[in-house]
Formats: sequence, C-alpha cells, structure tokens
Amino acid sequence: MNLANIRRLGVKELFSLKADIVLMILIVYIFSLAIYSISTGVSFEVKDASVAVVDDDHSLLSRQISAALLPPQFKAAAEIPASRINEVLENGEYVFVLVFPPDFEKDLLAGRQPQLQLNVDASAMTQAGNGSVYIQQIIIAEVMKYLSPGQQLSDKLPLDINVRRLFNPNSSSVWFNSLMQLVNSITMLGVILTGAALIREREHGTIEHLLVMPVTPAEIMLAKIWANGLVILVVALLSLWLVVHLWLQVPIQGSVWLFTLGAVLYLFSLTSLSIMLGTVTHSMAQFGLLVIPVIVIMYLLSGGTTPQESMPDLVRWLMQLSPSSHFVSFSQGVLYRGAGLQNVWPQLLLLAISGLVFFSIALKRFRKAIEG
Repeated sequence: MNLANIRRLGVKELFSLKADIVLMILIVYIFSLAIYSISTGVSFEVKDASVAVVDDDHSLLSRQISAALLPPQFKAAAEIPASRINEVLENGEYVFVLVFPPDFEKDLLAGRQPQLQLNVDASAMTQAGNGSVYIQQIIIAEVMKYLSPGQQLSDKLPLDINVRRLFNPNSSSVWFNSLMQLVNSITMLGVILTGAALIREREHGTIEHLLVMPVTPAEIMLAKIWANGLVILVVALLSLWLVVHLWLQVPIQGSVWLFTLGAVLYLFSLTSLSIMLGTVTHSMAQFGLLVIPVIVIMYLLSGGTTPQESMPDLVRWLMQLSPSSHFVSFSQGVLYRGAGLQNVWPQLLLLAISGLVFFSIALKRFRKAIEG
C-alpha cells in the first residue's frame, strides 16, 4: 500500500465532507446541543413529583408527614377526598396519592402498627420507583421523630449506615447522561459517515474515477476510515471538553489521552463496519434502512442505557460481539472511575480485534464489489 495515496484520498474525503454544509451542521449539532438537551432533559432523579394526600386522620402526625414532602423532589402536597383517588390517577393529575386512615396517630401511639396506603401511577416509571422509596424514607423519619422528639434519627436505630457514593457523589443523572450521549454520538456518526461516503461515491459515479487510478481497494478504504474517523474524533474531544466539562460542569476523572486511544480503536472498528454495511447496499435509502436497526441495537444494548447485567444471558453474550459494548465499558471505566491502562487493556484489545475482523470482511466485500 502507498501511504501517499492514502493521505491524498483522505484529504479528498475531507474536502467532500467540508462541501456538505448540511452534514457539517448535523455533526456540530449532534456533539453540542443534542448532548446538552438529552443530558439535562432526561433525568433519573425525582423532581417536582406531584403528590396528593387523603387525610382521614387530621392529626398532628399526618399533617407533619404531609408537610415533609418538600421541593425539589416533590411539589407541595394537595389534600383531596378519598372519592377522587381513582379519578386523579387516571387523569394523570398526581403521581402519588398518600392515604392516612382514621385514628392513624392514635393507633400508632397504642402500638397497633397502622398501615398507610401509597397509590402510585407506575406509568411514570422512574418517578414511581425512586419516589416511592423517598416517600417511605420520609414517613419513617417523621414517625420516629414524632415518637422520640429531640433525638437524632441515628440514635434511634440499632445501627448507623454510612453510605459513600463514589464517582458521582450527588447521583446526578447529568453526569451519566452527558458522557453516555457522547459515546452514543460517536457510535451513530461512526456507523453513518463512512458508509454514506462510500454510497455517495457510487451514486455520483466518482468511484469509477478512483478505479482507473493506481490505487488499491485497501487504500481507498483506509483513506475513508482515517478521514471520517479523524473528523468524528476531533469533534468528540471538543465536545468532551467544551460541552460536557465546561458547559455541563461534569468532571472528567481519567486520562483524556487514554480515552482518545480507545476512541481511535473504536472508530476504526465502527468505520470498518460501516463500509461492510455499505458494500451490501446499492443506494443511500437502503443503507439508511440497514443502519437504523444496527444503531438502535448498539444504543439500547451496549450497556450505556441499561446495565447489561439486567439483560438475558443470550443477549448479553451476543452483545459481546459488538464493539459498542466494550467501548461503553471502557469509557465508563476511564471517564467515570479514572481507570488506567492496566484496568482497561482487555477492552482495548477486544476493540482492536473487532476492528481487524470488520476491516478484513469489508475489504473482501469491497474488492468483490469493485470486480463485479
């Protein structure tokens, strides 16, 4: 292979990309406003959850518990009659409805262990799960404070639990969403750009111009890989620094250079996969239809959206064949936990192997397509 040919063809690819204004705007948007809006708009914390209270006890304790449901987790609790419980839940007016039975305080002081009913609109899945836990904790804390006034909560319990939240002390979803959305953006553009460039060459007829030049299929492929990969890598690193770190105030725990190395190997694997997909399609429409399920599977099952430990064993095993699973694990280790090379070298090795496999298959198919 002639390195000069690879360099010249790559420069040609960069000029072609520069001339496509719509695509350039899309790249900038995906790595800036898209990351910001998804990171701040998709929240896993309970915030401003609506709560209604049915107070059939009207005691000091029931009012004290109701008053403890405070912002920012909850809106001020509104009192409603018991006859409206089903109505407000069906209409989506409230996510939680807490019911105090008659003689609740009296039964509690008498040691009869009264029961409270918490009705939850579980269609709001995240708020329903986390909010139910918060409300139960608030009720326990207020009851114990009421029964033993003037004492600290830890003094009333038989043990003291000291929880240490590592790597994300405030449990902020912005920290998680921003970095995972950056990874997802790399995945999406890595799959789309290179294959689309190959299809564009075929549709415009410029691929025939390349074939009459003294270049090999491997040189054409490598030129597209390094040019498109370089654009994605530069924009991703700028996004990591300007959008994630400076704009969203997310600390970067590990080495940016190590993350760059992993991103290079990942982009080599993705762009090779993209060319392989491009060789089995004949138009941009076909390529788009083929790419959509690939991106969706990588996005949902790589471990960046839901943990792979909660997936069926077969799905988890199959996703080990995808480079996205290893890059998500690598990125979480480096950017979240500050892992070093000694911790993430298995993921780097798997990314390199998957890249070589995809490149070999893509090169074989690309040669066959050219000969055909």
